[in-house]
Amino acid sequence: MARKLFCELGPWAFQISLARLRAQRHIKNLCSRDVIARARGGDSLPVLVWAHKSCIRRKLGGEAWQQDNKAVNLAIAAREIDGVLIRPGETFSLWALVGSVTAKKGYLEGPFFKKDRLVTDIGGGMCQLAGVLHWLALHSPLEVAERHHHNGYDLYPEPDGLVPYGCSSSINYNHLDYRLRNGTDNTFQVRIWTDETHVFGELRTEKELPLRWEIEEIKSRFIRQGDGLYRENAIERRTLDALTGKLLTSEVIRDARAKVMYDEKYITCQIE
Repeated sequence: MARKLFCELGPWAFQISLARLRAQRHIKNLCSRDVIARARGGDSLPVLVWAHKSCIRRKLGGEAWQQDNKAVNLAIAAREIDGVLIRPGETFSLWALVGSVTAKKGYLEGPFFKKDRLVTDIGGGMCQLAGVLHWLALHSPLEVAERHHHNGYDLYPEPDGLVPYGCSSSINYNHLDYRLRNGTDNTFQVRIWTDETHVFGELRTEKELPLRWEIEEIKSRFIRQGDGLYRENAIERRTLDALTGKLLTSEVIRDARAKVMYDEKYITCQIE
């Protein structure tokens, strides 16, 4: 039997480990030279780079009350981010804007994936916010400075089918952040808000971009192997000239293999 990690010895050990990670991240942030984006724009910048919406209440994401609570959590956090300007040389940090997620701020117990298990925690469901931000960023010249994956597990199918597996992001206050760096000479703006059913996101900028980006899932398949059903896929990002549509570069940004954690009745393609 494999030896347990300290954090796996019990809830008390997990909390100690979490406190240590958060303290280490606070120190790292204090020592960092990154200029964190904090200024807000009252009006939307004129040029829309990319827009996306993501369904909040997911059938495979826990019980109904957990999804309702997630909707509350997303709405609170979105208000802390909406309108932020990312100026040249600045870094967007999700947690620098949102801060700690506590009951005192109105956050509720929501769904939270711990490895391959669905549990609940205060502020649960916030990973969906990071996922929307990442999908916007992939269609822009912003550099992804920090991102964490839900490695090894395909937790639920994307309900709208627009975002391929491998484009989600895992966050946890404050040591698992989502960060974007603006290395361009253009100012960008994040607009993000919610209604009863969806999270909406827009990435906007001051002037038209000379390039555009396309994201496509390639080499996707479901296969039965050993202890279960697995999903394999790769994600290709293509850079094109915005005016002519000419392909300039193409790269595989993600090559994933994950165990499927939901019922195969939700899989619409053939299983190998």
